[in-house]
Amino acid sequence: MSNLLKLCVVTVLIGLLVGCSEKSVPAPENNNAALQQSTTSLNNVAEGPNNSCNQTWFTKVEQQLTSGDDQGHGPDLGSLEWRSVIEFKLGIRGQATLPAKDTELWCDYINSHYIK
Repeated sequence: MSNLLKLCVVTVLIGLLVGCSEKSVPAPENNNAALQQSTTSLNNVAEGPNNSCNQTWFTKVEQQLTSGDDQGHGPDLGSLEWRSVIEFKLGIRGQATLPAKDTELWCDYINSHYIK
């Protein structure tokens, strides 16, 4: 009887170990490249009619509105997160009339309505 009990305990423990083990799923090889490309494309959107949506303009906006905290933490300039913070700082986040944040029209709109 004790052998049967030991066998049951060992079986349960093995079942728990196998069931709780972490299953590793290989990450796609190009995942980081795709993420970097999408971030880069946001920062390098073709310039609109007002010559906005470039690193110089992002820096100008950042100087006027400051998206980060006082310790240098904040979103990357030009990223979607940064653009959302800029909308929040301007009090316009969620307005239906705003162009999509991932377009040059967004930069042109912000530039012509809010940036000095």
